Amino acid sequence: MRPGDLPNGGGSLDDALGTGLTDVVRRTGAVIGGLYLIEEPAPMLRLVALCGLPVEFAQTWRRLPLTAPVPVADAIREDRLVWIGSQVEMSRRYPITAAVLPYRFALAAVPLTGVRRCWGGIVLMWSGDHPQEASPRERGHILTSAHRLARLLDDAPGPPGFPEQPRIWPLETVRHPTQTGMAAVDYLERLPEGAVALDLEGRVTFVSGVAARLLGRPAEQLLGARPWQALHWLDDPAYEDQYRTAVVSRTPLSFDALRPPDQWLTFRLHPDSSGISVRITPYTEQPAETAAPAAQRSAAAPTGRLYQLVHLAAALTETVTVRDVAALIVDQILPAFGAQGMVLSAADAGRLKITGHHGYPDDVIERLDALPLDSDLTPAGQVLASGVPAFFASPDDMARNHPRAPRMSGKQAWAFLPLVVTGRPVGCCILSYDRPHTFTADERAVLTSLAALIAQALDRARLYDSQHRLVHELQQVLLPRTLPTLPGLEVAARYVPAGHGLDVSGDFYDLLRLDDSTVAAVIGDVEGHSIAAATLMGQVRTAVHAHASAGAAPDEVLSRTNRLLADLESDLLVACLYAHLDLAHGRLTLASAGHVPPLLLDAQHRARILDVEPGPLLGIGADVHYPVTAAPLLDGAVLALYTDGLVEKPGRDAADTTSDLLKHLADTDDPDLDHLADSLVHHAWPTGQYTDDVTVLLLRAVHNHPRLPGS
Repeated sequence: MRPGDLPNGGGSLDDALGTGLTDVVRRTGAVIGGLYLIEEPAPMLRLVALCGLPVEFAQTWRRLPLTAPVPVADAIREDRLVWIGSQVEMSRRYPITAAVLPYRFALAAVPLTGVRRCWGGIVLMWSGDHPQEASPRERGHILTSAHRLARLLDDAPGPPGFPEQPRIWPLETVRHPTQTGMAAVDYLERLPEGAVALDLEGRVTFVSGVAARLLGRPAEQLLGARPWQALHWLDDPAYEDQYRTAVVSRTPLSFDALRPPDQWLTFRLHPDSSGISVRITPYTEQPAETAAPAAQRSAAAPTGRLYQLVHLAAALTETVTVRDVAALIVDQILPAFGAQGMVLSAADAGRLKITGHHGYPDDVIERLDALPLDSDLTPAGQVLASGVPAFFASPDDMARNHPRAPRMSGKQAWAFLPLVVTGRPVGCCILSYDRPHTFTADERAVLTSLAALIAQALDRARLYDSQHRLVHELQQVLLPRTLPTLPGLEVAARYVPAGHGLDVSGDFYDLLRLDDSTVAAVIGDVEGHSIAAATLMGQVRTAVHAHASAGAAPDEVLSRTNRLLADLESDLLVACLYAHLDLAHGRLTLASAGHVPPLLLDAQHRARILDVEPGPLLGIGADVHYPVTAAPLLDGAVLALYTDGLVEKPGRDAADTTSDLLKHLADTDDPDLDHLADSLVHHAWPTGQYTDDVTVLLLRAVHNHPRLPGS
């Protein structure tokens, strides 16, 4: 497949992407492949194509936020190949993923970076016997294949689709036609051991006569069924896990199981890309150690359910805000249990206030919001009071138990989960279905356990949100509400806090009108992220404002502010850049206290770094001299002041990112400064996952201010 194949050969983009994915898997020698695309505006990662693995295995990974601690998200955010060579490395770097996939395999994740944007990423997996390190040839194949798919998306006439479930693409397996048909069946029937074939989803596709006798069930009762469902003595999660291990790791394995009353059987599993061949032989003596307990467990949950619970429990520990909790329920819990609707409510002052919802019209949510806990219009209050979940398989079932509960949503089945922490009601989570749904015993057990985890996550998130509101309000008070206007000067500013965290940023900026033709611009960054840093930031900003307004020169403004910090005996240091703009005479004077140098874009769209001689950081000592740098301020030139959060990225040299930002600045032809500020931030952090606070202050001198006489 080449980038031009789609337009010339016809067919849909989805078909071309699926074909491209299978081509990548074959080209790289992988056994499993998955293709993720970035879905806006969240942004989310949506699994759109899968090969070599049943879709059931991928439910946990169907939709992922770009912030998820998984290899493909890291590959996209950091724009690099992520290689995991062993289970030990997976456990060390991605413990949540390792908990859900505790198998031997090698994994690579690579972004699909096109000409204009990153489209998504690919995940490839190799069998457990793959070397821990990828060879240079393998890495080359992986990167080249990802580039081909990115080019395909770049050249596509329309956007890709986002199916609700990933499309499964088969991997063709070479077969020898002379060894198929009745000859192969006759060969298997003559062997003293049993032969069973499973597809990748675990269903029996072939059973030899010997295998049927050893398993004690006619072949017609086994075909199309999963062994652990058709045979009660294999109905144990540990046996199903053997199958899952074979599918994911693609390595042979064996285990022993007891067929009642006393017949031990040895099962040998041999997987490939089309399914699993199983050899069954009698074992005359009971093994000292077995792969799983022989006794049948009543109502044992499927292994997939157990892994889902482990994954969801780990994912809930990663949530920070109430919005995160609601998003995780929608993106991962609803698909895991086949539900279509969700209402998340928090108990507040005797009422249930809805904090998140999905699959309901707005008018229904308005009627349900803030209902009293003792309202009989919904079972939520009663469930929360009793602490016992309630499951309703149909509207009739709901009406029998709660006749006054209106059917205003059109849903057909519900699970009401009370959210309780140490006996204290936190809220209620409702999962709903568009069709009647019978809740199995394992679903009820898993959802009940999950409710306790959601309760803890919601309680923690509400505390975070309340604290975050406080620090956000503090941040807004410390930063300027508006910037002054001055004839002859255009201004735009952007402040973007880092991702999650309760710490207040130390970034600050200000614009001071000194008289009718001069203005002072200041930008800085206090060391650390804390209330103390924010407080010091406010003191620095006030000091700069006072000294600049009193007519101090740029170097004196920094020197006097530095002496203030010395008197305060603060342990924190401050980077700061002060710029004095004389619009009447077209002059720019700068003084720097260890701050990143500004960028200058002239009217001819040539961008460069202003060579500003830096002085020490504020707070270093009491008597410090700050050198002054002078430069012409030409009409139409844009001066870009920014904090280091714009150019400092993990794993990349700041000089390289600054050079890249300069090129982007020179190539941008949008005259609007607000658009330019947004463009700079987006170019530096296209995924929006900032590792530090980002502040940008843009100033442009325009030829509409009268020159002073003699200037």
